[in-house]
Amino acid sequence: MKKFIKKLLPKSVISFIRKSITHVKLSFLPLAHKSRFFSSFYYLISNEFSNEHQAVLKGRKAYHESLKEIGETCALLRRNTHRLEKGLIMRPRRSVFAEGFIQETVDCYKDAVKSKLLAETEKKWATDVLDEYFKIAGATAITEQARKTYKEARQKLPDVFELAAEFPSEDASYKPYSHEQLPNTDISFDELKQLFIRRRSVRWYQDKKVPLDLVQQAANIASFAPSACNRQPYRFLFCNEKEKAVAIAKCAGGTTGFAENLPAMIAIVGDLSAYPYERDRHLIYIDGSLAAMQLMLALETLGLSTCSINWPEVDANERKIRKVIKLKDYERVVMLLAVGYADASGGIPYSQKKANQLILEDISQ
Repeated sequence: MKKFIKKLLPKSVISFIRKSITHVKLSFLPLAHKSRFFSSFYYLISNEFSNEHQAVLKGRKAYHESLKEIGETCALLRRNTHRLEKGLIMRPRRSVFAEGFIQETVDCYKDAVKSKLLAETEKKWATDVLDEYFKIAGATAITEQARKTYKEARQKLPDVFELAAEFPSEDASYKPYSHEQLPNTDISFDELKQLFIRRRSVRWYQDKKVPLDLVQQAANIASFAPSACNRQPYRFLFCNEKEKAVAIAKCAGGTTGFAENLPAMIAIVGDLSAYPYERDRHLIYIDGSLAAMQLMLALETLGLSTCSINWPEVDANERKIRKVIKLKDYERVVMLLAVGYADASGGIPYSQKKANQLILEDISQ
């Protein structure tokens, strides 16, 4: 309907209507910002956040449904396993902890280990951490009931998972380890700075295919980025088919003039089904962005340049990209990322960066 009306009306009229709407909204701001009630009323009329509201609710629904039929990953099991790890490394460590969620954890574990889809690495992590927990947990009515549930579920799994450990824990177990076990690195500050400077937003690329295996390699180590309760509520959608990559790029604002030259695209997509409560809705953007930065740096070391592309909250863009790539109702685009082999003669904006007191304020005193 909007498109039809836009075709009928002169541009001057459309511009006048937009300015009038903006003026009306601005006139309400002095009142709307003063209380939560008026703020809610304002956004009842102005629907800028309506997509996010609906996606959050769809995510909550999907979260609870995911516990009935566990798939390749389980947000509740991941969160609670990480909570147990934090209890295991606490100083001083209490003899009894996690009573508030240990039964919930083992109940979820019992269902999770039956799943043929759940990743073996996720099963091993939960198993190794729960093994460690019940090895040291003191006996109470709650922990003993949980221990019984866990023991029944644990018997149905092999004693040893033939899986390599990425991190240096004891006996290759997926459980907490000490800082001294971490590998040393000979990367200097100056070398790291050079990598950061090398990683620029590149908009001009060679007409050359981007290998999936290199992107997969970078994505795997990008996942080492910190994530709240290790839920990792994001995924990378990679496209190296040029026509489709260009179509994805054109869904965002700010790509006019260079979108046609992009050989491949990655959509960083957040998953709101990882959370049962609205309070965590922003974590997809935080965790997704942390991983995206590591992905960009990893790609740079493999000879691939990138350009992160902003994804503002625009209904039209949202509808457009959902026609190009398949997204679940509760998934939100965090950002787009162009990737490819840089054209050596392509220009790069200087983009002067803030420094010193403009970027860091000492609030110690």
